[in-house]
Amino acid sequence: MIEQPLTLPCGHQVANRLCKAAMTEGMADAYDNPTVLHQRLYAAWARGGAAILTTGNIMIDRRYLERAGNVVVEDDSVLPTLSAWAQAVRANGSQLWAQISHPGRQCPRMVSLTPLAPSEVQLDILGNFGKPRAATEADIEDIILRFANAAALVQKAGLDGVQLHAAHGYLLSQFLSGRTNLRQDQWGGTLANRARLLLAVVAAVRARVGPAYPISVKLNSSDFVKGGFTLEESVQVVQWLNEAGVDLLEVSGGTYEQVEFFKQIPDGEIRDSTREREAMFLEYAKSIKAVARMPIMVTGGFRTLAGMEAALTGQHTDMIGLARPFCLDPDFPVRMISGQLKALPVAEDNLYLGRGYWGPNSSSAYLRSLNNFAQAGWYYHQLDCLAAGRSPDPAASPLGALLSHLFMDSYKSLRRKFV
Repeated sequence: MIEQPLTLPCGHQVANRLCKAAMTEGMADAYDNPTVLHQRLYAAWARGGAAILTTGNIMIDRRYLERAGNVVVEDDSVLPTLSAWAQAVRANGSQLWAQISHPGRQCPRMVSLTPLAPSEVQLDILGNFGKPRAATEADIEDIILRFANAAALVQKAGLDGVQLHAAHGYLLSQFLSGRTNLRQDQWGGTLANRARLLLAVVAAVRARVGPAYPISVKLNSSDFVKGGFTLEESVQVVQWLNEAGVDLLEVSGGTYEQVEFFKQIPDGEIRDSTREREAMFLEYAKSIKAVARMPIMVTGGFRTLAGMEAALTGQHTDMIGLARPFCLDPDFPVRMISGQLKALPVAEDNLYLGRGYWGPNSSSAYLRSLNNFAQAGWYYHQLDCLAAGRSPDPAASPLGALLSHLFMDSYKSLRRKFV
């Protein structure tokens, strides 16, 4: 089943049902352009055989980044390096899709002390984020234009599709959430108003790229925080997206406040239904799939061939999204498609700063956040190894990876050049 092709509503075909979901790379040069590191990393993944490789956060506005080292697409100056990235993927047998995004309030202090958001609701995690200013009407119109412009540029550069990031607490997700969107104008209040920006962005992108170019949306099934975006709201937004010309819907969940896509559940706490389905968002995806008229992709938690096949044959999803397994085993898709590989390693069990009070179930929210950052830093280290042409380094220390990540992000912030 995972080897079968899929034809999207726009007529575009993908070769199989495996997709590398987005992971932030942090490998741009001082001018926020793609580099040879992107080419080398994604060529290795392309040789692995997944149908689609989705980029990490490509930013639409260089004033606001998800992290230092993000690629930014604002004008034609990025086209040569962006085209080289796409060529490296296509030459090795896969498609490259650009995930385009705006971080909103999830823009670190090292990039901006005053990020842009729907409302002045600050993200308070380890003191890493400044208090945002609420977007004006002019800001919102500019955001819509920037998304459309970025999509047109990646299409011009030869990338095969575009994904609009409306999940994980980034800007479009912030507008959808009643917790972060406190506006009382046409962009806030009711769900219809909170979804207005996402729908306007989809419409503007479709107008620029035409009817035959794939547009994907990454959407939370739930924010998993009190007052946040809910499953019921997600189902309604999907019904609106049905009319918007979306070709693939990626279902995920969580925000920086509740990092569901990082969370490791102790074995004794996993419900039987979750264990049987394997992936963490499949139960939510079932409700979304019931109303979605576009194919959907579920990302998060798939680790066995049997689990992937069961999700596809059970019609819970049309595509399988995977991310972290690519960091340790970049060519696993071709071996899984051929039946040679049945299961992927789960490295997260040991990726903590320590045990007990320092471990994953610490009573300290501060330490839980540090553990999440350490885990992310460990995976960034694996990406760096692959981009340098080296093998992954599973023996790396999570603490060492965290400290290296913090140092390198600071360095990358300081070296950025604005022209």
